[in-house]
Amino acid sequence: MNDLDTLVESARQRFATAHTPAELENAKAQFVGKSGRLTELMKGMAQLSPEDKRTRGAAINAAKQAVEAALAQRRQALADAELEQHLKAEALDVTLPGRQHGRGGLHPVTLTMERIEGIFGSMGFDVADGPEIETDWFSFTSLNNPPNHPARSMQDTFYIDGTSADGLPLNLRPHTSPMQVRYAHAHIRKYGNGFDPRSGQLYGGPMPDIRVIAPGRTYRVDSDATHSPMFHQCEGLWLGENVSFKDLKVVFTAFCKTFFENDDLVLRFRPSFFPFTEPSAEIDIQFPSGPLAGRWLEVSGSGQVHPNVVRNMGLDPECYIGFAFGMGPDRLTMLRYGVNDLRLFFDGDIRFLSQFQ
Repeated sequence: MNDLDTLVESARQRFATAHTPAELENAKAQFVGKSGRLTELMKGMAQLSPEDKRTRGAAINAAKQAVEAALAQRRQALADAELEQHLKAEALDVTLPGRQHGRGGLHPVTLTMERIEGIFGSMGFDVADGPEIETDWFSFTSLNNPPNHPARSMQDTFYIDGTSADGLPLNLRPHTSPMQVRYAHAHIRKYGNGFDPRSGQLYGGPMPDIRVIAPGRTYRVDSDATHSPMFHQCEGLWLGENVSFKDLKVVFTAFCKTFFENDDLVLRFRPSFFPFTEPSAEIDIQFPSGPLAGRWLEVSGSGQVHPNVVRNMGLDPECYIGFAFGMGPDRLTMLRYGVNDLRLFFDGDIRFLSQFQ
């Protein structure tokens, strides 16, 4: 038995031990996820000769098909078992009184989005909304992502057949960052001030600072206990003539303490890398008490807006500077309410959702 046969057999055995759909999806990630064993084997093919690549690639594809077939079979078996259990458990008692219709309420993630908008609105930030089907230029190029950036790969982004009116590829936006550029363009048109990157010339007069958040749905090919193919994100942007990293720390610290209603919350700005900001930082928080006390929890990425992104917004980076951040309202909801599985928010289980009314 070769290494691929062993891997397929290991996958079958692992799937067989999964007793719930959630356990099965986590098991799937070990083999065909972004960091799965089959994915790692595909990455290792770069070192092979063209002839070996064809042979090895065909073998890996066959193994992947076998793993996916075993996965589909186990999914069906779990679904059949669940249905059978429900049929046995559900019995109609005609003597019971009728059920009253319950009162509806807002989804916990919607509550979080409204809370975020309210807090940043009190700081003078506008709220921007835009298309969920974006062009490649707004999703990546305008944000200083080079053509070979991993975020453009089919594994991370849902692409759509066809092109825009300008002939650009279309995708379901992987983040709400495109709204920063769209809002800046609209802001410049409103106030008549901007920078032409082709001629290098300024036009117009003084312009108010750009302060905006962009909450909304985003999409990536990912699914496990902390990731969903559809999730929510909230981008923030403040651009002006004298906006510093210090302003970022003050604004985001105030937001976190207000959001979690905890003045003793501790924040840490950890150096990181993002193509659209320089310098960049991951933002971690630490609760002083409770079940999460003492742990650093990542809640956002941030940094000073990269000069290339400022140019793509239509502004002169010599005159305008500022910061941007991106956070996940889904994760903030999990931390606020003590939920440990993101998928619960999207299962539509009334018993779970009614707890937040």
